[in-house]
Amino acid sequence: MNVVNVENNKIIPSKIICIGRNYVDHINELGNEMPDEMVVFLKPNSAISTQLQSFHQEPLHYEAELCFLYQKERFTAVAIGLDLTKRDLQSKLKTKGLPWERAKGFNGAAVFSRFVSIDSIDDSLSLELIIDGKLTQSGGVELMMFKPQTILEQLQHFMTLEEGDIVMTGTPKGVGHITAGSEFVGKVTCGDKTLVSASWLAK
Repeated sequence: MNVVNVENNKIIPSKIICIGRNYVDHINELGNEMPDEMVVFLKPNSAISTQLQSFHQEPLHYEAELCFLYQKERFTAVAIGLDLTKRDLQSKLKTKGLPWERAKGFNGAAVFSRFVSIDSIDDSLSLELIIDGKLTQSGGVELMMFKPQTILEQLQHFMTLEEGDIVMTGTPKGVGHITAGSEFVGKVTCGDKTLVSASWLAK
């Protein structure tokens, strides 16, 4: 089982719950339909990796997301995560009306910074993704269609969340291909304060 780092501890999530189509500009960016209700899919624990890869059977896309750790019936910590996607395969599966897991749940499809504790979540919580020195993605709670507390409440209506589970809350516009050798720097900010940052070199 793969672990994630939470400050000075390590936790084994049983699963990763992902929220799709949660930013209007990203929905438009990919030409998707606006959802009538929250879009939910899962990644297995085996998808967690510390290595950012550019290729897994086909070229991969990055999607930077605010990610929350579930403990004691609430979100207790935040990180920036990269949801890696086989975009060509995903498009083929969507066209056929089939599930996305083969395009989203492969080994290495979830990369996270360290999780840092938070007392509350408000609209000032945001992310930045910088690739090779260029700001490529930015956005956060203020732009979400479904805010973190709403996401939590809706998930709890139909799913048991276990201690240490991770919820990825969707990606702002700016997704694209991962190029081998590129340096990715991700940050979670709250106002003008950086809560956590991480860097990855794409292989």
